[in-house]
Amino acid sequence: MPSAGENYRDMAERMVKARKSKSSMTISHDNEDEDEHKDELLDNATIIDIDAIRASSQTLAYDLMLQYKGNQSGEIPGILPGPPADGKGPYYWWEGGAMMGTYIDYWKLTGDSTYNKVVIQGMLHQVGENKNYMPSNHTMSLGNDDQGFWGLSAMLAAENKFPDPPTDQPQWLALAQAVWNTQADPSRYDKTCGGGLRWQIPFSNQGYGYKNTIANGIFFNMGARLARYTKNDTYAQRAEEAWDWMWDRNYIDHKTWAAYDGAHVDKNCTDVNKATFSYNAGVLVQGAAFMYNYTNGNAKWKTAVDGLLGYTLKNFFPNGIAYEVPCEGSNGQGTCTPDMLSFKGYVHRWLSVITQVAPYTRETILPILRKSTEAAVKQCTGGQTGRQCGFYWNLGKFVDPAVDRTTGAGEVMNVLAAVSSLLIDETGPPVTNGTGGTSKGNPNAGGKDNGERPLKPITMADKAGAGFVTFLMLGGAVGTFVWMSAFD
Repeated sequence: MPSAGENYRDMAERMVKARKSKSSMTISHDNEDEDEHKDELLDNATIIDIDAIRASSQTLAYDLMLQYKGNQSGEIPGILPGPPADGKGPYYWWEGGAMMGTYIDYWKLTGDSTYNKVVIQGMLHQVGENKNYMPSNHTMSLGNDDQGFWGLSAMLAAENKFPDPPTDQPQWLALAQAVWNTQADPSRYDKTCGGGLRWQIPFSNQGYGYKNTIANGIFFNMGARLARYTKNDTYAQRAEEAWDWMWDRNYIDHKTWAAYDGAHVDKNCTDVNKATFSYNAGVLVQGAAFMYNYTNGNAKWKTAVDGLLGYTLKNFFPNGIAYEVPCEGSNGQGTCTPDMLSFKGYVHRWLSVITQVAPYTRETILPILRKSTEAAVKQCTGGQTGRQCGFYWNLGKFVDPAVDRTTGAGEVMNVLAAVSSLLIDETGPPVTNGTGGTSKGNPNAGGKDNGERPLKPITMADKAGAGFVTFLMLGGAVGTFVWMSAFD
């Protein structure tokens, strides 16, 4: 954290005001055929004080950690207070995994390692007996999407070169493979409706009869990223199979590119629920961008990126500000659940990475992320600190998270993700096992959940590759986020 004596208003004196000029920030990526995008000028390009954004990110990271109890004596590492059924808090198991991913990105984007030990502890504590993110105390309420969010964070740790766990512990890449393997198994990715993952894993759960987009979208996304990281085409083939299954069953609208919610197996997955949520579109467009990168610009995946990106920005960023269409409302009292109150942050993070793996999207994405972030921080004016964040960015004023019956973890996580993602040009793209990745994999990872899979030899492609190798009062939001004046 910045020292207590630092006045955030002093940052204003260090700002370089917005102006039209060639940005000093460049794209780093691994597609040689797109090098011409490396130094492209953004319209109304904004040169901003990177140190000020880092400082604001640090403040937000600190505030988010106040919502987390897992590093305290007697508490459970890795999870936010909950679940609601136990009367322990408003948050479900999966959101702890999503929070870990937010901090993994935060570390990469800011270089601040303050929370790394907490993240490593939480990520490892929740792996479960078979090291596949199916801990026994959550198995009976487990969804494929829940498990998948932890898998996404493990995949992210490998791609970001997040510090590897001790050698006697499961490694990030192997954990991502374990999640993907359990979901790829025919006992999970079954033949009803011709394929696809069910929402819930236990057959006794009501959601077992529903195949939804987020579960299948995460599977698609992870497959694309595992293919790119390991250069094992099997992952890409299965990712494409999952995409084609969703496309053929109209989970993705063929005209508008809307990403719908899912359908029921007793209707052969033909009764598509046309509810739309930003994270469905977000996880799909990022997965398509990774497939675009892996296939060196294949037209199928460029079409998918363009369609989904256009839909996402038009529908979930009206006026350039993130907005959760199905539940947000217009007066600061929507109908969003605690889960939905965290979606904006994931979409900001996923879109920012798209600019690295599909760099031609940069001019389209970054100005919108900047405008949305400006709206996000302008409403962080609540609470005793004067910087607590709410959810309703488009209102331009703070709305206490209590109105939605939460303590605000999702709300501050959203803003942390948005602010830190502005640093995307300061970092390299996600690594692979050929571009410096250090995380070791195991293609057999996953254990015996839902059927034992035949083992296959571990190949070098699945290994790491080349190297193997005190609360501080910091002032109100006006001071904390003074760097945002650069956008005015």
